[in-house]
Amino acid sequence: MLAVSAPGEWSTAARRAEELGYDVLLIPDHLGLPAPFPALVAAGAATGLRLGTFVLNAAFYSPVLLAREVATTDVLTAGRLELGVGTGYVAEEFAAAGIPFGTARDRVDTLERVIDAVYGALGDPAHAPQPVQRPVPLVVGCNGDRMLTLAARRANVAAFTGGAADPANPANLRLLSGPAFAERIAFFEKVAGDRAGEVERNLLVQDVAVTDDREAALAAWASRLPYLSAEEIPTVPALLVGTVDEIADQVRGLRERFGITYVTVLQPALEAFAPVIAALRRD
Repeated sequence: MLAVSAPGEWSTAARRAEELGYDVLLIPDHLGLPAPFPALVAAGAATGLRLGTFVLNAAFYSPVLLAREVATTDVLTAGRLELGVGTGYVAEEFAAAGIPFGTARDRVDTLERVIDAVYGALGDPAHAPQPVQRPVPLVVGCNGDRMLTLAARRANVAAFTGGAADPANPANLRLLSGPAFAERIAFFEKVAGDRAGEVERNLLVQDVAVTDDREAALAAWASRLPYLSAEEIPTVPALLVGTVDEIADQVRGLRERFGITYVTVLQPALEAFAPVIAALRRD
């Protein structure tokens, strides 16, 4: 899966992603970037990829209008849409949009109301237009206890961020070590109960570095991860570093240890990750 963020590149990036073997193309939701749904329709017209929002800021949308956008986009992409939603985390974007930022609790409350209202509308036989998929798959971005609980109970895909908000700057992500991420997975499995095996697990990868010197490449991250020890940095699930074969082994390890079967890489890694996809498809 490829998350595309650069404006004006939707169709070109989508075609290239499909050529390289990606399965899904995702669009983020930030002010300053094109609106997600028109971008997805354009990418859908250019390719046969599955498409998704990764993830919408729930506070930006009227649920009634969002349900219309979702249904229309699902129709125009022939049933290929994944609806990814989250709470939003950039206070400056809320201010620019004239929407109260509120507390983390407020934002999760809003997200829950939006999910309930959107899927209530889409599930109504009288709703027009009707989506192709019944239901449109729900992806929930998650890390904290309440978001993991929401994903466990409602989502088709739990999208693990692989990091936690920096207390000093909530817009920044502090990457989790392997043991810390394992604790988040264990919490999810506990609250999911019987659904644990039904909810697909996604991980957002922050960097893909193909190199013959994994040790040196990871050492370069030390100054960016001062909250992790030198021993912890190589365990960070959101960093894929090493040769193509080493990275493929890391992805296999994500599946075997954490149940991750859906990996998201960012647009700068489009070309670098492609040989890893090829290696994994040989399994």
